[in-house]
Amino acid sequence: MNTTITDVFFDLDHTLWDFDKNSAMAFDRIFKSKYQEIITEDFIKEYIPINQECWRLYQNDKITHQELRYNRLKFSFDALNYAISEENIMSIANDYIEFLTDNNYLFDGAIEVLEYLKPKYKLHIITNGFANVQEKKINNASLGSYFNTITNSELAGVKKPNSIIFDYALKLANTSKENSIMIGDDFEADVTGALNAGLDAIFFNEKKRDVSGNYKQINHLLELKKYL
Repeated sequence: MNTTITDVFFDLDHTLWDFDKNSAMAFDRIFKSKYQEIITEDFIKEYIPINQECWRLYQNDKITHQELRYNRLKFSFDALNYAISEENIMSIANDYIEFLTDNNYLFDGAIEVLEYLKPKYKLHIITNGFANVQEKKINNASLGSYFNTITNSELAGVKKPNSIIFDYALKLANTSKENSIMIGDDFEADVTGALNAGLDAIFFNEKKRDVSGNYKQINHLLELKKYL
C-alpha cells in the first residue's frame, strides 16, 4: 500500500463501466427495431476500432463532438458497405445515446474494489465523456455514492491527456498531485496524461496489450489491492 496516496481518480468508460458490452446492447436494440438486416455482431466488429480512433481524434481536438457522433457511425456503415442516409445516421446517433445508459454492466470486481477503497481513500472520476451521458451512467449504475467529485471534460474545458483537466480535478477534489493516483484503460489519455500532470498512474490493461516501459498495470480491477 502506498501510504502517501489519499485520493484515487478513476476513468469511467472501459475502466469501471463496461462500454463495449453496454454499447453492443444499445445497437442491438436499434437494429432489431428498425434495421433487422444488420447483424449487430458484424457492425460491432467494425465499430469498436473506428469508435476508438474517433475518440482519439476527439480527445486531441482534431474533430468536434458532433463529428465524433456522426463519423463513428458513418465509417462503420461504410466498412459494411451498407448504404444509409445522413438523416438515418443522425437518428441512430440520437437513439444510441438515449439507449446507451439503459444498460449498466460494470467490469467484474468494480463494486467490490470500490467498497474496498472507499473507507481508505477519497474517490473521484475524471472522464472525457459528455456530462449528461456520464451523469446518467453513474446514477443508473448506482456508482454515485462512491465518488466525492466527478470531473468531465466539458466542465474542465479540455480533455485528457491535457494536464489542465487533471489540475482542474485536483482543485475540485482539494488535494495535491503528490497524494493522488489515476486509474484508467486509455494509455495515452489516462496513464501518460496523469504522469505528465504529476500524478501517479495505474494502467487498467484488461485487454493485455503490450506496453513498453515500467508502468504499474493491472488486468483485473481487484488487482488494485496490490497497490492500494
